[in-house]
Amino acid sequence: MHNRCQIVLPARLASTRLSEKLLRKAGGKTILQHTYEAASRSSLADGIVVAVDDPKIAAEVDSFGGCWIMTSADCASGTDRLAEVASAIPDASVFINVQADEPEIDPQAIDCVAQTLLQDECADMATVGTPIRNMELLNDPACVKILMTEVEGQGRAVYFSRASLPFVREGIHQTHLDAEPPIFWHHIGLYAYRRDFLAWFASQPPSQLEQIEKLEQLRAIEAGKRIVVARVNSATPGIDTLEDFKRFQGQFKD
Repeated sequence: MHNRCQIVLPARLASTRLSEKLLRKAGGKTILQHTYEAASRSSLADGIVVAVDDPKIAAEVDSFGGCWIMTSADCASGTDRLAEVASAIPDASVFINVQADEPEIDPQAIDCVAQTLLQDECADMATVGTPIRNMELLNDPACVKILMTEVEGQGRAVYFSRASLPFVREGIHQTHLDAEPPIFWHHIGLYAYRRDFLAWFASQPPSQLEQIEKLEQLRAIEAGKRIVVARVNSATPGIDTLEDFKRFQGQFKD
């Protein structure tokens, strides 16, 4: 049976650091449209939909001919928003969460995370990591790290943290940062979930570690769920700040 893969872009109108950032334009298109078009180039996905929480976002999706589903305004997380969408799309078995503020998302990374989940029948979800090769990033709490083990050639997440993990007792040297296979991993917020896992996740209260680290994937880790990790060579930058937006906008001659 074919595992139908559905891409979902959770798209909230409100944004803390850059107001209504998804509706800002670069090169004549909004950030949301750029992301939608990039994600649409995935070769594995069977469909793409935007999970919206406001009519303004829905109208923008309509303007470029995309599909959207209105979700509750009070969804606690992007994963909860995906669970709502999953209940409205009964014929999909795998849901891929693509952040709506990543206009430079690599379609191959989307295919990679989907394939990683599909290849491991025991996995509940898959995500993406890229090696950390410098100390500044390793010590940055905004950079979420994956503590990972490798089982039969497949990376599996043991823990996620804003702290530098694993702790190197004798002190970190360049050889640790250059190691292959890598010791330190930067977590990239691209996910693939099985339908039944999404239903489970949405039914659970936030876990203790999740609340402490402010990382929702720890809800799954604490419950013993299996998270497999796809490797990519670099992280594509998202749009979080005005500086991020100006950098992206600079690629176009408006």
